Amino acid sequence: MTSKTPPRQPPPPAGEPLDAWPAPQGGDAVGAIVDIDGTLVDTNYQHTVAWGRAFADHGVEVPLWRVHRHNGMGGDQLVAAVAGDDVEARLGDEIRESEAQHYAELIGEVTLLPGARDLLVGLRRRGHRAVLASSAKLEEVEHYVDLLDARELVDAWTSSADVDRTKPHPDLIATAAERLADSARLVVIGDTTWDAVAADKAGIPAIGLLSGGFGADELRGAGCCGVYTDAADLAAALDDALAGAASPVPR
Repeated sequence: MTSKTPPRQPPPPAGEPLDAWPAPQGGDAVGAIVDIDGTLVDTNYQHTVAWGRAFADHGVEVPLWRVHRHNGMGGDQLVAAVAGDDVEARLGDEIRESEAQHYAELIGEVTLLPGARDLLVGLRRRGHRAVLASSAKLEEVEHYVDLLDARELVDAWTSSADVDRTKPHPDLIATAAERLADSARLVVIGDTTWDAVAADKAGIPAIGLLSGGFGADELRGAGCCGVYTDAADLAAALDDALAGAASPVPR
């Protein structure tokens, strides 16, 4: 993880200040580290197509299903994981540049997943805090934050620029946790096995959502203590989900 801690992004002047929301009762403030892609915004298939086109641009044949299985990794990890270390060494940077161009053509299609903002509102109304932990590029993250209208709901957000290594390494989770240092306990909310693996490496319980296309058994096998259909399902069961995340995960 990089030693530089990015500054906290404040809400806009017109937004409701964070300290206007209630404080948690009983000193049990939860710090929620919430993934964005596939968890709050429906981007996984756009990313899959963009990566597939990027590999094809450079003559690398990769089936799209394999790309999809690695959604949740940042680009610094995905090229080698999908196509091998040799492709990473020869073409990694070029493929990542191509993916950025192709994804920029598709980002306008991205929509919110059901219950995405309700989940963030539910956390804040209970006096809990949230940091959005994404390995996306900063301009993409800013776009999603505005799409969610979340500047007054979350304490901060991360991007790929904040760490040297993205998921499944724990660096992004640890960086987000630094922004939540005064929380009584932490939880990670994500949609891929890579989110769960990164959370486990960071020593933080994870809640999984099926909206990323991974199965419930896969998410539990990767370490999730609870699995929900999507953000709407989790928002409706938030108190029970957070209580479950405070219990030991059966192994």
